[in-house]
Amino acid sequence: MSINLQKLVTESRNPASEAIDTLPTIDMLKVINAEDKKVPDAVANTLPEIAQAVDVIANALQQGGRLIYVGAGTSGRLGILDASECPPTFGSDPRQVVGLIAGGHRAILAAVENAEDNQQQAEQDLAELEFSAQDVLVGIAASGRTPYVLGAMAYANQLGATTVSVACNPDCQMAQLANIAICAVVGPEVVTGSSRMKAGTAQKLILNMLTTGAMIRIGKVYGNLMVDVEATNAKLVERQKNIVMAATECERDIAEQALLAADGHCKTAIVMILAQLSASQAKALLAEHQGFIRPCLA
Repeated sequence: MSINLQKLVTESRNPASEAIDTLPTIDMLKVINAEDKKVPDAVANTLPEIAQAVDVIANALQQGGRLIYVGAGTSGRLGILDASECPPTFGSDPRQVVGLIAGGHRAILAAVENAEDNQQQAEQDLAELEFSAQDVLVGIAASGRTPYVLGAMAYANQLGATTVSVACNPDCQMAQLANIAICAVVGPEVVTGSSRMKAGTAQKLILNMLTTGAMIRIGKVYGNLMVDVEATNAKLVERQKNIVMAATECERDIAEQALLAADGHCKTAIVMILAQLSASQAKALLAEHQGFIRPCLA
């Protein structure tokens, strides 16, 4: 099947950068920077759809489902990046948010020829994950037409799962398959067709919102503090202490004692201090309220 890439916004030429190779370095960078400034506005136009997706993802996670990202090339790598950052940031199970990339693990570091064109492989990859109707699939592709992603979305639809598309071309094939279509139209790239630039930046912003918003909705954040952060290194041990101190306005030694008694669990330490409870009482109260701090203090 022949594809007319010139009809895609992300593949069209940008008049602002047609002579970029003739410019002094500082002026070249000014052109890139001016184009990058358009990205947040394009993402802002999609906030209603992002909000829909956040609520659906949060509900799925609360019901034992998962968020599965699917993409190829830059889009796939961005999904993997976002998924891999959830456990250290939110203390989530590594199996809760998963990124799949066309071509598998080796495609994270290098291009794998023709991998993005294989729709059947997407089905196989999801089947290996035991993907089900409980899960939410987010397809990511700047073009909105990557076959690997389309195959994954079609398979997810067959199973009755919610599908979300994240693309940068309006009225794309992915949007037609999706229950929720997020389309940030960032316009043509500075280097024609290089969708790792503005399109990639837009995708990164959107994926940040999807996971951060969902994790806030399921109680992983108190105020603006990451209260489920796991202390896997010295920096994060300090961060835990600072989080407990900020949440409770206590002194450092109190935070340290509470964290020690709570086996390094920030939420438990915070409830212990604010509600004046023992570690076991605080844990029981958190369990009763599905891990949300505020109801524990009501």
